[in-house]
Amino acid sequence: MLNSARAANLNGKRLLEVDQETLDSGACGFTAEQVFTNNKAFVAYTYDDLILMPGHINFPLHEVDISSQLTKNIRLKTPFVSSPMDTVTESGMAIMMALQGGIGIIHSNFTIEEQAAQVRKVKKFKNGFITDPMCLSPNNTVEDAFRIKAELGFSSFPITDNGKMGGRLMGIISNRDISFIENPSVKIEEFMTPRSQLTIAKDGVSLSDANEILKASKKGKLPVVNEKDELIALISRTDLQKNRDFPLASKDSNKQLLVGAAIGTRPQDQERARQLIEAGVDVLVIDSSQGDSRYQIETIHYLKSNFPKVDVIGGNIVTPIQAYNLIQAGADGLRVGMGIGSICTTQEICAVGRAQASAVYHVGKFARKHGIPILADGGIKSTGHITKALSLGAGCVMMGSMLAGTDQAPGEYFFQDGVRLKRYRGMGSLEAMNKGGEKRYVWEDASATQSACKVKVAQGVSGAVQDKGTLRRYIPYLTQGVRHGLQDAGLSSLKEANESLYGNKLRFEIRSPAAQKEGGVHGLHSYQKRLF
Repeated sequence: MLNSARAANLNGKRLLEVDQETLDSGACGFTAEQVFTNNKAFVAYTYDDLILMPGHINFPLHEVDISSQLTKNIRLKTPFVSSPMDTVTESGMAIMMALQGGIGIIHSNFTIEEQAAQVRKVKKFKNGFITDPMCLSPNNTVEDAFRIKAELGFSSFPITDNGKMGGRLMGIISNRDISFIENPSVKIEEFMTPRSQLTIAKDGVSLSDANEILKASKKGKLPVVNEKDELIALISRTDLQKNRDFPLASKDSNKQLLVGAAIGTRPQDQERARQLIEAGVDVLVIDSSQGDSRYQIETIHYLKSNFPKVDVIGGNIVTPIQAYNLIQAGADGLRVGMGIGSICTTQEICAVGRAQASAVYHVGKFARKHGIPILADGGIKSTGHITKALSLGAGCVMMGSMLAGTDQAPGEYFFQDGVRLKRYRGMGSLEAMNKGGEKRYVWEDASATQSACKVKVAQGVSGAVQDKGTLRRYIPYLTQGVRHGLQDAGLSSLKEANESLYGNKLRFEIRSPAAQKEGGVHGLHSYQKRLF
């Protein structure tokens, strides 16, 4: 009887395996069914409560396959999803997540038109092309250029007739053009390099051709214009030098990056969904803190009846009962987690929710019977947590605080006590609710009196997270960390992890508080923790 996920071999011969009595004793850990189902203590577990037992390794690290299903129809090469929060995911985050093999979900604290425009930015993105450069007009002054340089770090600007992307190209200025100008009121038109002296590329140019044009011209910037001489993109020599292929990029059949967007369950969200679909969105995530409602069931049914080609993820949920309602409504994926995010206070305020490891295991096991992948949302604080979520049956993990401190997250960095930080807030915080986030937490009929809904109850907080740098480095770190975790567990792929989980071959143990302390950094006077 095979009693481990992977048998050990020596000189081509399988080694003898541990006897069943030893296995049954718990000496090698316990199956997920023993931990979660035969749970005589009636205790729910978090990621920190669990530890995976090591397995046999007979494959190299680079062979570990972490590709997985986000929905029934969408497969990601990297199982990472950025959360639809207004301090986490806008177009910049979504683009980089997709380039790295994951996907970003654009938050809905936008107007309908603004959110659709964010989706279009992702779908129109071409690697190496800057599609939203900071532009100035000929009537802007040197003072304007210095101010933007100080705020954003840019030193070169295309000049268009209206000072906006899409305007007619008039010229360009660079750092050397403004460095020696002493009068800050001088207009840009007096010293810019005019259009007639610029080297430009036409719409449709490939990245390799653009690179050759830049080499030949010895210029730092290459504007790309259409037949009307309107600026549609900018290519930078420094960006090309830093540019690299993204072989894991998540793309649709048209070779465009994948992107998702969040919507609510109110009547006006039907129009929001329509415009997002017209913009090219690949998956809609219904954003509700408690997903088992008639409002969400009706919304899923409407979307699948009217837009059957667009996948829909329902949630948030934490029990199979909730899952079954959304599966019957037509959901293509389920988002699991309630009240366990670092900035979420739902469990504290509403006394409803579930510990995340238990929620992921139970919902994942049930949803698997119906062919529906689950997305583990919240409670992720490390690569170890990601590995645990995926080993417990999640297809992908959704992250908020893990990504909020990166360069691609919305907002500006600031310093506090010498630490570089970025703002991060829950969508249930009063600040986010005042921007539109309350639709995620308040379900009320249109006929309800105004007084019944005027009191907002916060289910989240606002805070700050430490700078994590660029996703170009951070996502590969997360990816490699998950590969290490799976390899140590003797799992060569997430498919094998699932087979081992439900085949009772993957083993776990529950950690005492002392064991959890022992498993972290301890016993030192001081230390420095560097992720990569």
